[in-house]
Amino acid sequence: MGKEIAPARIDVLRADPRAPASVALIEELDRHLVALYPAESNHLMDLEALAAPEVEFFIAQVDGAAVGCGAIKRFRDYAEVKRVFVAPRARGLGVARRIIRALQAAASASGLRVLRLETGIHQPDALALFESAGFTRRESFGDYPANDPYSVFMELNL
Repeated sequence: MGKEIAPARIDVLRADPRAPASVALIEELDRHLVALYPAESNHLMDLEALAAPEVEFFIAQVDGAAVGCGAIKRFRDYAEVKRVFVAPRARGLGVARRIIRALQAAASASGLRVLRLETGIHQPDALALFESAGFTRRESFGDYPANDPYSVFMELNL
C-alpha cells in the first residue's frame, strides 16, 4: 500500500501589505508584470496605496508559507480587485480560487455587489481564472484609459 500525501492546507487571511511576506510577493508580481507590459500599461498599486483604509489586502498561505495575495479597493458602488498573484511554486493547488472567494466575501461584507478588475492580454491564466469565476468582459472604468491595447476589463455581479 502506497503512502498517501496529505493535501496542502490553504488559508487566506487579512494581512498588512507592508509585512515582509507581503512585500516579497508584491515585488515578485511587479517583476512579472514589468516583463510583460510597457510602463504606461502597468497600473500597479504600491504598498502605501494597498495599506489605505479603503483597501483590504489578503495573503494566501499553503501550510503556513505565504504564496499568494490579493486585495479589493472599495469605491462607492463597487470594489476593484487588485494584486491577485500566486507564486509559480504554488500554482495548481487552488490558491487563486481561494483568494477570489475571499475577495468576493470581503466585498459582500462591505455591502458592495459588484467586483471590477483590470488585467492584461498577456496573462491567459488570469483571464481563464476570472472567467471561470464568473467575471465577464466590460468597457474600461474608473481612471483607466479606454484605449490601452494591453488591458482587459472585467466585472462580476455578486
